[in-house]
Amino acid sequence: MGSKGSVGDSRVRRVPGAARVVLACLPGIAAAVGLVLCATGDDRPTSHRAHPVAARPARPPVVHSAAKPRIVPRTAWIADAEREQPPPRYDDRVVAVFVHHTDSPNGYDCADAPRIIRYLYAGQVDSRDWDDIGYNFVVDRCGTVYEGRAGGVDRPVTGAHTQGFNHRTAGIAALGTFTAGVPVPQAMTDAIAALAAWKLGLSDTDPRGGARLVSSNDLSRYSSGTAVTLPALAGHNAGYMTSCPGAALTARLPAIRQTAARLQGRR
Repeated sequence: MGSKGSVGDSRVRRVPGAARVVLACLPGIAAAVGLVLCATGDDRPTSHRAHPVAARPARPPVVHSAAKPRIVPRTAWIADAEREQPPPRYDDRVVAVFVHHTDSPNGYDCADAPRIIRYLYAGQVDSRDWDDIGYNFVVDRCGTVYEGRAGGVDRPVTGAHTQGFNHRTAGIAALGTFTAGVPVPQAMTDAIAALAAWKLGLSDTDPRGGARLVSSNDLSRYSSGTAVTLPALAGHNAGYMTSCPGAALTARLPAIRQTAARLQGRR
C-alpha cells in the first residue's frame, strides 16, 4: 500500500507546471539572497558605518620574570633535628615578600650558617610551639640562600613570618641583626633582591609596586578582615608592630626593590 502523498493517491492535487518552476527556484533564490546579506551585512540604516580595519595579531601578555637563584635545600641544615609536623599549606600565588632579620649575631662564619638556621628552627618549634620555621627563605651574609619552611621553594607555601599577612606572601630572613648603624653586606642585599625578583616574577608582580592584602589577625597593624595595599617588597614592620628588619636593612629596601625590578627586566 502506498504512503500518503504517493503517486497512487488520487487525493493529491497536482501543482501547475509554472508554479513548480517557481518553487524549484526558491532554494537558489534564498541562497543568492543569503550571499548578498553576508557580503553587505545588516542593511538597516545607521548613523555611522565604520571602515573595515585589518585584524592585528594578538600580542602575548608581558610577563616580567627573573632567573631562579641557587637555593640550598632544607635538608642541608635540618639534619636530624626535624620534628613531626602537619602537611604544608599553600596559597594560590605569592604577590608580596616580607623582609626580616633573625636578630642573631652577625660575626658568624658563613660555613656555620646551617647550624644557626637549625638553632632558629628549634627555637621556633620548641620554644614557641610553631609547626615549622616561619620564614620561607633565609639569606646569610655571604649571599647564600637557604630553603626555610617546608613545602617546596617553587610553590606558594603559606609561611608564619608576618602576623596577619602570611597568605599570598613569602618571608625572607636576613641572618643577623641590622639595627641602625650596622653595615648590611652587599652580597646579602643582592641575594635578597634576586630571590624576591624570582619569587614575585612568578605572579608578574613589580617589586616596586603595591600588593592588595587582607589582614587575617587583629594582632597585625590592621584588624582582621581589613584590605590594605602594602609594598610588594616590604619590611616586616609594614604589616606588624615591630622594628624588624632593623633600621639599617629597612633603609636598604628601596635599592633592593630597584635591583629586583631590574632583574625582572622592568624599566
